[in-house]
Amino acid sequence: MTTAAAASAAGYSAQQVRDLEARGVIPVAARSPSGYRWFTAEHIRHLRAYRDLASAVGPVEARRAMRDIRLQPRDQAAALICGFHARLNAERKQALAARHALESINEEATTEAKPVEDDAMTITELSQALGVRASTLRFWEKAGLVAPDRVAKRAGTARRYTLTAIREARITAALRAGGYRIPDVQKAITAIRDLADASYSLAALDARLDNIAQRTLALLRTGSLLAEIIESASAA
Repeated sequence: MTTAAAASAAGYSAQQVRDLEARGVIPVAARSPSGYRWFTAEHIRHLRAYRDLASAVGPVEARRAMRDIRLQPRDQAAALICGFHARLNAERKQALAARHALESINEEATTEAKPVEDDAMTITELSQALGVRASTLRFWEKAGLVAPDRVAKRAGTARRYTLTAIREARITAALRAGGYRIPDVQKAITAIRDLADASYSLAALDARLDNIAQRTLALLRTGSLLAEIIESASAA
């Protein structure tokens, strides 16, 4: 079929089809005696697979994967696609851990200790408020879970926990009490920090979980097409 027919069948523009061929996303098309591209059903399969794969993992990763699965042995190509599923599942676990942490601190009693009047706490005040040792807070800081400021003192510097640091410490304490390991807490804290302007928002985390679900469904939709491509490449 012609470039225009292939574009119509796959839901792309003719220029997009030419671009994807040039990038190696689809196999190189045969040429007619007059020099026109000639596409087959195999090209349409690649184009349709790429669309959902790009939605699932992003266009850069999808382009690389579409090239690799035609070149790699069948087991490696299949493992590449499995890796995308594992990555999405890890993202979901990270977001769920962050959501659990926010729910935990939002449900705390209103009688909990509040920051001192300048909206900050010393390490002693925070350790007492959370019921943990000062050494535990220092360990959390070393692990990148909490980032207190440093203020100059006559004998050196002292830690000063701002509202952000206090909340991250509370999140860490809640997750640790819930049985989360340090690496899992690190992922949760990272997820919360990545919320940027929507920081500490349950709604933002729900939006992230929905986005992950949509990307996972896109990956599932393209799965059978990718399997056919891998099998076809292995048989060639």
